[in-house]
This record gives sequence, C-alpha cells and structure tokens, in this order.
Amino acid sequence: MKYNVNPIFETKFKPFVLDIKKYFFDAHDTIHKARNELKIISYNEIDTVVKSFKTPHFLNRIVYTFFRDTKAKKSFEYSLKIADFTPNPIGYIEFYESYLLKESFFISEEFKYDFTIREPLLDSRFVDRDEILRTFARFTYALHEAEILHQDYSPGNILIKKENTTYTFKVVDINRMEFRPLSLDERLKNFNKLWANDEDIETIATEYAKISKEEKEKCVQIAQDYNTKHKNKINMKKRLKGIPVVD
Repeated sequence: MKYNVNPIFETKFKPFVLDIKKYFFDAHDTIHKARNELKIISYNEIDTVVKSFKTPHFLNRIVYTFFRDTKAKKSFEYSLKIADFTPNPIGYIEFYESYLLKESFFISEEFKYDFTIREPLLDSRFVDRDEILRTFARFTYALHEAEILHQDYSPGNILIKKENTTYTFKVVDINRMEFRPLSLDERLKNFNKLWANDEDIETIATEYAKISKEEKEKCVQIAQDYNTKHKNKINMKKRLKGIPVVD
C-alpha cells in the first residue's frame, strides 16, 4: 500500500486511513454511487466523506502504478494545494495486488453544505437566487486569480453553505485541475458546464466582469458563446445515440 495523511489530522486519523477498507465496507451511508462510490463515515466524532475509486481496467492499472498519479493521490494533493476552496483533506491510500494498483480511497472532512449551484440554476424562484449567482461569480474569480482551473466545474461539484446572510462555496471532484495563469477566454469558458440559461450566464458574467474590471458586454458574449457551444456539442452526441434532448 501507499498512503499519506494530512499532518493536522495524522494523530487522530492514521489508523482510520490504514484500515479504510474495513470502515468503508461496514458503512452504509452512501451519498453517491456510480463509477465511484462516496460514503459518509464518522470517526473520532468527525464526519468524513470517503471516496472509493473504481478499480481501473488492466491497462490503466499499469499506467497508474508506473506512470501517472492516481486520482486518489491527486485529489489529496490538490486539496492541500487549494485548501481555501475545498473541504479539509484528511488523507489517501492506495492498495496494490500483484504489484499493480487495485483500490484507492480519498478521505476528507465532510463539508455540511445546504445545496449545490444546481438548485438555484434550476429553480427561478430559489430564495436569494441572484445574490447566490453573483457570489458564485466572485468565488470563481478568486479561484482563477489563484491560477486554479477546475476542469470539471459542473453543478454537482460546487457546494454551497448558507451562513447567516452569506454564502460559502467549496469545490469537490478535483482530480482534474490545472494550475497556471488563465486568459479571459479560459476563465469565461469555465462556466460552460453549468448548463445554465442565457439570463443566468449573463448575471454571472456581468458580476465577473465587474470584479475583474473587464468590459461587461465582452464577458457576457464570450461566456454565452462557450455555453451555447457546449450545449450543442452534448446535444449532438445525445441525438446520435437516440437520447432525448433537453435544452
């Protein structure tokens, strides 16, 4: 096995990380199960989210063993790198069989969010909706200014907690990231996976333009163009597969 534990959690959580397969198997509070599985597990009076990554197919087992960091390791190391923007990382662990990667887990402290950005985007009557979208634009600007590009910036990966009259944002599913200065086009393209309507993209891009001191009309146009192109691309793939399209 290979593992690492965040130093601030090591004393309390090293035994948990090392025995994570048993804790994960015994836990029943699954919050997501598709390609990977996420469970909430309480340990030492702290609620954690444990992500179990699907065992890669044989070729990728070789790749992740010898040539590329695993998704669990990248999730942990990226979380440490951008700690202000993610739930607190606790650790990761990889298990090998016949010298090749078999299983891997990433553990973080649970961020007790109230909703994701998906809910206000889908519900035009969502309470404080415009303020949430504007705050989201400012949060995204802070990410970009820190030279962080989240390459899966989709609604389910953007968590929001309401605290009195303010909103705190965190991002998850961060194993696909880039860290470099970003052009205006790259920044505004980053909103294209939200599947937002034109009016909401305009609200977000207008606030982004305001805080970045860029021209409003230019930012709105770029963001809406990328939004439309992404929708057209996904809808074309769905039509080719005979899947009903929802604009």
